[in-house]
Amino acid sequence: MSKGVKIFSGRATKGLANKIADQFGTSLGNVIVTEFSDGEFQPSFEETVRGQDVFLIQSTMPPTENLFELLLMIDAAKRASARSIVAVIPYFGFARQDRKDKPRVAIGSKMVAAMLETTGVDRIMTMDLHADQIQGFFEKPVDHLYASTIFLPYIQSIDTGNLIIAAPDAGGAKRANSYSKKLDLGLAICHKQRKVANQVAEMTVIGDVAGKDVILVDDMVDTAGTLTKAADLFLSKGAKSVRAICTHAVLSGPAFERIENSGLTELVVTDTIPLKQESDKIKVLTVAELYAAVMKSLISQESISKHFNV
Repeated sequence: MSKGVKIFSGRATKGLANKIADQFGTSLGNVIVTEFSDGEFQPSFEETVRGQDVFLIQSTMPPTENLFELLLMIDAAKRASARSIVAVIPYFGFARQDRKDKPRVAIGSKMVAAMLETTGVDRIMTMDLHADQIQGFFEKPVDHLYASTIFLPYIQSIDTGNLIIAAPDAGGAKRANSYSKKLDLGLAICHKQRKVANQVAEMTVIGDVAGKDVILVDDMVDTAGTLTKAADLFLSKGAKSVRAICTHAVLSGPAFERIENSGLTELVVTDTIPLKQESDKIKVLTVAELYAAVMKSLISQESISKHFNV
């Protein structure tokens, strides 16, 4: 392995970063974050990065300090003469703000992309963006990985011969359709209407789920309102069981309570975001091996196309 590679982590996803470094065949570099009494903080690398290929691992879920910590680390690496700086962002925060959906609002994901590039990043690695077009917000290369590489083998391992793939809303239909084609399974869709953000007013089912084991597929689960309502709706339509597979476990507000009280048999997520609490219904699959493999391919100038699935 190249001696010119160093991997550092922010504080938000250090558990995942340790796993990635272990799979890569090294250990995390030493970075210290000094906190001042007023809440200001300053990360510093406690070892040289001059002439090194530096990977900085940090998901940028709220609070926004996680994003700003990553920006400070990028700037520190640039000023310390790193040869290249790759931001490994398993969960890309502000991705839901990818367009103007009403007057006088910001396009947050475009702003984040601009900040990362202005600060000095050379490449971005991320996973299951809320909207694929966010890649176009960057002038730097973006390696957009898919959790389907991990989820597809898991779905195949629990195949009852009676599975059907489902989308919790019309926006997720493309993703669910990709899974259904790859696995040669049927497809069902929940159509939802919202009156305000994070609150679902009405849902209907498109497709026949009677007697089926339903696999709901989505890029993230936030308050779990849509997901749990969809699960209960599928069960009311005669589904035998309902599992959900979501890449990013945002799980805010009443999410854990909703999941526990829902008809979901299981919620399968990745460790792009650390769980706030444990639950018997939540299973976590790690993305560490995938990221380590892509990072190795990048360093050795090899193709990474084999790591893309759906």
